[in-house]
Amino acid sequence: MSSIDRRAVLRALAATAGALSALQFPGAVTRAAATETGPAGWTVQTMEAFADTLIPGERRFAGDLAIAGAVKGPGAVQAGVISTLNSPELPLAPLLPEIAALLNARAIAYAATHLILLPITSPAFVGLSFRDRTALVRGLFGPEDPDRAIWQVLSLLTGLAFDTAAHLDTRQAVTTGHPGLAWLRFPQPDADGLWRFADYSYGKALATTHPATTVSGSPA
Repeated sequence: MSSIDRRAVLRALAATAGALSALQFPGAVTRAAATETGPAGWTVQTMEAFADTLIPGERRFAGDLAIAGAVKGPGAVQAGVISTLNSPELPLAPLLPEIAALLNARAIAYAATHLILLPITSPAFVGLSFRDRTALVRGLFGPEDPDRAIWQVLSLLTGLAFDTAAHLDTRQAVTTGHPGLAWLRFPQPDADGLWRFADYSYGKALATTHPATTVSGSPA
């Protein structure tokens, strides 16, 4: 990746990171292009394999190459990481093919130095075993890696997809059985769709409610 391209990616990722705290992501979990050939399909497979390395899950179907199948239960892919990365609320989607190409270039270099023969029918990173994917990704987060910021933001988005169902409304995600929230046993809302958490985290109320607090729980 050239220095100009790297700067463009970093600018988009910086904008992505700055927008995360205020976003609600539309969309639904998708497995489109999971087995598609060509650039678009390979981009999806590469991003899925990266996310599965961070939060692994079980394979969705026989011959699922992107997911290594290292564990049982749902992982980041089942939780909708591709929907999160492609959210129209973020500037990231147009850059995913370039990021995937960078990751695959790193995989080729890793394979060469470890004498690993990669298949030609799948992206290079997807062709690595889970053990080798993990070793490669661990190195990407090293302080000396020039693209460390890219992998950090991608890992943040991967975590948000699984831990918070970032691409869905929380009520919708819980009621439709989002695999990440279900795995974490995220509580169901009350009958009116609101969460009140009657059991205090510390076992007691730490403060009284301000008299001017609105019905929704917001400060006046």
